[in-house]
Amino acid sequence: MAVSAVLFGAALLTVLAAHAFEQIGGYAPCPLCLQQRYAYYFGVPAAVIAFLAARSESFGFARLVLVLIGIGFLLNMGLGIYHAGAEWKFWPGPDTCAGGFELEWGEEGVVDTPVIRCDEAPWHFLGLSFAGWNAVVSAGLAGLALWGAARRG
Repeated sequence: MAVSAVLFGAALLTVLAAHAFEQIGGYAPCPLCLQQRYAYYFGVPAAVIAFLAARSESFGFARLVLVLIGIGFLLNMGLGIYHAGAEWKFWPGPDTCAGGFELEWGEEGVVDTPVIRCDEAPWHFLGLSFAGWNAVVSAGLAGLALWGAARRG
């Protein structure tokens, strides 16, 4: 039960931090960045479901939900590694991440719209970009979820 509460809190704080970097810090997400949020959008409410299932002593169902959360974050870790590798130019990013965007028209023609590329990291901390940190956090959350699913009681 405590595992699902920690998962909930850590996943929620992570996705809120991503939104804060976007809204307050001005870091616009690329398409891969947005896809990496899907695991959190699944994991946060799923952790609540696992918590409630464990409280009602439906341990089998709680374990199943934790396994699903773990798989989701393992996949997300892979996506984060892929994205970080594209930023480091280890391999090419997807063709759709070359800065595709919708044009906005104003009275004088096209309004300046920033091009957000998936293969350029706008921020680094301790050598890792947002995508790299997402891979690290996702690995931790996957490990926690799978460890919780394997626990007894």
